Amino acid sequence: MRLELRSNKDFLAGLLFLILGGFAVAVASNYPMGSTMRMGPGYFPTALGVILCLFGAYLVVRGIRTGGKMERGWAWRPLAFITLSIVLFGFLLDRAGMVPALVAMFFVAAAAGREFRFKEVLLLTVVMSAFAAAVFLYGLKLPYPLFPGVWWIS
Repeated sequence: MRLELRSNKDFLAGLLFLILGGFAVAVASNYPMGSTMRMGPGYFPTALGVILCLFGAYLVVRGIRTGGKMERGWAWRPLAFITLSIVLFGFLLDRAGMVPALVAMFFVAAAAGREFRFKEVLLLTVVMSAFAAAVFLYGLKLPYPLFPGVWWIS
């Protein structure tokens, strides 16, 4: 029995996770680790990178064992829309404020799927914007405005 790994979805996903996790660990190795009680700047990225590598290794082994093939080719539209939503959020956060950046991100990301329901996306955007404002602006006191030109709200 010959394994076709180039069309094995679990193997490819695991390989991607291994590469990304290894990259995170490699970049984080330049920063001090600290300890569990006094974490340094490299502790959290290293921990996440190791977890990602472990998950990737599991998927690689599962892909080799099961041999599950991809049913179709790459889904380029969702990949492009999700990537665009993340880039758009990063671009708009400083320029337009947190709420407009989140609105743009959620609506562009929702457009990546086959079923786009405006009311559901709007509800998700309102709830997640309130949550993000509570956690990041008021809880962690990050210096981002909620809306453009309204610096005193955040």
